[in-house]
Amino acid sequence: MKLKLKRPIVFFDLETTGLDILNSRIVQISYIKVMPNGEETEKTYLVNPGVHIPAETTAIHHITDEDVKDKPLFKEIARKIVNDWKGCDLAGFNSSKFDIPLLMEEMYRNGIDFNLDGRHMIDVMNIYHKKERRNLSAAYKFYCGKELEEAHSADADTRATYEVLKAQLDHYDDLENDMEWLQEYSKLQNVADIAGNFVYNDQNQPVFNFGKHKGRPVVKVFEEEPSYYNWIMDGKFAQSTKHFVTKIKLQMGMRK
Repeated sequence: MKLKLKRPIVFFDLETTGLDILNSRIVQISYIKVMPNGEETEKTYLVNPGVHIPAETTAIHHITDEDVKDKPLFKEIARKIVNDWKGCDLAGFNSSKFDIPLLMEEMYRNGIDFNLDGRHMIDVMNIYHKKERRNLSAAYKFYCGKELEEAHSADADTRATYEVLKAQLDHYDDLENDMEWLQEYSKLQNVADIAGNFVYNDQNQPVFNFGKHKGRPVVKVFEEEPSYYNWIMDGKFAQSTKHFVTKIKLQMGMRK
C-alpha cells in the first residue's frame, strides 16, 4: 500500500559501536526519504565514530575500524542530514527507544540543532509487537514473504522497515494510513522526552517515569525540591532529557 503522506517521511536505521545511548557512536546511517508523491531518495553513510568499534558489535553489523577509518566524522555529515530531513516525519524499527535517542545524543554532542517538535515519529516495531511480537527479520518474512538478507546492515534494515509498514497497512484493516494516527498507535507510552525518562499523564502534564518521583509532575517536584533539577543536569542522563527539563525550568521562571 502506498503511504498517504501530507509531508515527506524519512525511514532510517543506525549501526553503532554499542547499545549504550549515552556513549555509543554511529558507524553507519541509512535512510529513505519518501515524498508525498511517492518519489524516493535513498542514502547511506559510513561514519568514523572516532572510537574503537568493539568486536562484539562488529560481529553483528560487520563494520570494522578499517572500514570507517577514512570515512567522515558524524559532525561532517550531520548538517547535511538535518537539512535533508527538514520538515520530515521520521520512522524506524525500535526507533523510539534506540535510534532517535542515540541520534539526538550525537546531534547534541556536536552542537547541532535538530528540532523534533511537530514531527510525527512512527515506530514500526511497536506496531508489529502490538500485532505479532517478533523482530524485524520475522516481520519482513511475515508481512513481505521474503527473507531479510544482510540483516543488521543499515541500508537493508531501512528498506525492510519501509516495506514492512506498507505491508502492515495492507494486512490490517484497522490501521489508518495516516502518519499522525500511526505515530499515536506505535507509541508504547505517551513519552514526553526523547529518552522516555518523562511521560505525559492524563492531564497532559509531564511526569517522572523513573526513580522516587515516578508518576509525579515535573513542575511540582521542581517546586518542592529545586535541587532535583541540578541532580538531573549533573547526572548521566541523555542530553535530550537535560534539554527537556531545562525548558520546563525556564518556563517555570517565566511564570513567576
